[in-house]
Amino acid sequence: MTRGPVPIPTFEGRIGRTRAESEPCFSEPPHPGEDSPNVVIILLDDTGFAQFGCYGSDIDTPNVDRLAEGGLQFTNFHVTPLCSPTRAALLTGRSQHAVGMRTLANFRSGFPNQLGHVSNHAATVAEVLSAIGYATFCAGKWHLGHTQDSSAAGPFDQWPLGRGFDRFYGFLEGETDQFNPELIIDNHRADPPAAPEDGYHLSEDLVDQLLLMIGDSKGVRPDRPFFAYLPFGATHAPHQSPAGYLAKYRGRYDDGWDIVRERWYRRQLDLGVIPEGTRLAPRNPGVDPWDTLPETHQRFAARLQEAFAAFLDHTDDQIGRLVGGLDRLGQLDNTILVVLSDNGASQEGGPFGVMHEMKWFNGIPEIPEEAVARLDEIGGPRSYVNYPWGWAQCGNSPFKWYKQNTHEGGVHVPLIVHWPEGIGASERGTMRHQFTNVSDVVPTIYELLGITPPEVLNGFEQMPVTGHSFAPVMADAGHPATNTLQYFEMAGSRALVAGHWKAVCRHIHGTDFDADQWELYDLSADASECDDLATRQPDKLAELIELWWSEAERNGVLPLDDSFVGMFRPRLNDRSPHPTSRRYRYRPPMSPIAVQAAPGPGGRRFSLDARVTRAVGDEGVIWATGTASAGVSMFVQDDRLVVDYNAFGDHTVLESDTEVPTGDATVSMCLERTSRTAGTLEIAIDGVECGRCDLPVFMGIISAVGTSIGRDHGSAVSDRYAAPFPFSGTLHEVEIQLAPRTRRDDVNTARAEMARQ
Repeated sequence: MTRGPVPIPTFEGRIGRTRAESEPCFSEPPHPGEDSPNVVIILLDDTGFAQFGCYGSDIDTPNVDRLAEGGLQFTNFHVTPLCSPTRAALLTGRSQHAVGMRTLANFRSGFPNQLGHVSNHAATVAEVLSAIGYATFCAGKWHLGHTQDSSAAGPFDQWPLGRGFDRFYGFLEGETDQFNPELIIDNHRADPPAAPEDGYHLSEDLVDQLLLMIGDSKGVRPDRPFFAYLPFGATHAPHQSPAGYLAKYRGRYDDGWDIVRERWYRRQLDLGVIPEGTRLAPRNPGVDPWDTLPETHQRFAARLQEAFAAFLDHTDDQIGRLVGGLDRLGQLDNTILVVLSDNGASQEGGPFGVMHEMKWFNGIPEIPEEAVARLDEIGGPRSYVNYPWGWAQCGNSPFKWYKQNTHEGGVHVPLIVHWPEGIGASERGTMRHQFTNVSDVVPTIYELLGITPPEVLNGFEQMPVTGHSFAPVMADAGHPATNTLQYFEMAGSRALVAGHWKAVCRHIHGTDFDADQWELYDLSADASECDDLATRQPDKLAELIELWWSEAERNGVLPLDDSFVGMFRPRLNDRSPHPTSRRYRYRPPMSPIAVQAAPGPGGRRFSLDARVTRAVGDEGVIWATGTASAGVSMFVQDDRLVVDYNAFGDHTVLESDTEVPTGDATVSMCLERTSRTAGTLEIAIDGVECGRCDLPVFMGIISAVGTSIGRDHGSAVSDRYAAPFPFSGTLHEVEIQLAPRTRRDDVNTARAEMARQ
């Protein structure tokens, strides 16, 4: 829809020839009222239904548990199976497909259900509250904008400040290194304020910055309420936390996932977060009995679960710091505080778990016998770990399957609402067992604040808010569920909840949608989907399948699509950062370039020429991408040209056999794939080859951290220098040429990126 002109406001006073003959008129900015509640939404990433202590686990989460004790704990809350769609539904109160976010924000499909951003016709809660006078802040993970637009070049219209937030501090992509994050402040890139060796961790930084935003606002404008959105990077991989938290959990999970999952399940029954009689779902395919695993596999897997527990424990302490800060500011009692997860526990660690997440996505299985030699790195700055399927299913107890699946393990997660002034004393610490959905959160907030969302905002006609407020359920534990019909869809996997019935199918990529095997469950008697009634009640199943198609059409789900190849291919003709020539030219100074906006050396022929001017002793990084966990760096050191190809901690270092001359010179490198897994590296000075070597591992997808020019931002790719190791000579230009993209490149990139997210 085309935006029309904004009318010039009419002056309501009177203008005479002099002030004495005139009457002033002052327009007042909107204000929601000094007694209006603040709103805080805390979103965790990849946190399963059972992983908070108050939902059954033995992980220490006392701060979240206290919020549940002082508020309302929801036991039947559902989200989408993936991060970006959940965030879109959460912030808009509408169907994720309807607003253009059926799957990851990273790409566009050419259809309305996958725009690469949230439709401007679906205002975020930040935009709505800002329009009535709220201060609005976001600190954390965004992941609601097209990836190629996430560099310092913008455009910025779908960044947080373009979608209703006054301030932003965090990262734009789906994940980042918790010790060396790629940070954005408002609309510009920034370096972390400290280093890991100084005690830096992103989760602590996010809370520090959010409290500063709130303190600044309330200190100067105490009359103005605020909306704060805190989407942690935790507990998405990489699972990283300070050493003290890692040490705390050492040995706690040596009993293995079978015993621990049974223990958590029994505690869930005792707590009442699952109905009496609920069965513990059998192990998912690919999850072996713990006592059949080799000892090295057990040691590796147990240490990975320790890292996850430490990460969640550390995050809980940051939530406690935020709550304590709100209390010190006198803001806690009149703050509607919501805590939830975006989807179930992640399956991206594979059957064994991974020491380096990107290794798994390159099709290189982690060998536990090799990984145990590096156990002490797990969870620290040099690791990029994710746990195996067995621990992920434990985190989703009592359910089966995981994130990305529309079974309960992918979509059934915790929700806690805390509001001392709005929740009666007799209701605090009680549970709500009614079905609720992520799209219902914002409509509930609107009702609690007495707000009717506008029909037109910022010149855009607005889609109706389709979520269902559960405010009546908050006020009365016996009130019927307000949402009784909810569809789910992710990459062809589908589900529909209608009352106590659920129809669900798990789609396998590349298979015929019509051949999918639908299952039928009575959730009132079988919350963990153990007793499939499909063959016993075919008429009910057929009714629900037909209803799913009706809801899909109504909510913009169609067309069904499980292919990601075309969507991950950079579009070369739509003013993207990727030219049709596949030749890129960069001239310093430049900020680091986001992964998908920069030409990457993964999986294809990659050549780089850099023009420099240097004196004797001038050295430093010319170009680098990735982190200490995996990456490639080209630098000058001891007057030699050096390339360090860091394949998941295994370094191939090539040094020139001649010196880089003083004065003007062109230094070059070329990466070439020679087989599915191997390649070669060649370096040259002024067009003359000065080094060549084989690469036993040729990486396809390297890192979630992007490229830097003239320095190495973040953790050092190479052990031969300390970051940022800026080039001390003059770097005039870096020119990169990629080989033409093939369909195989697209397939590999698409599969790896989808798996990573």
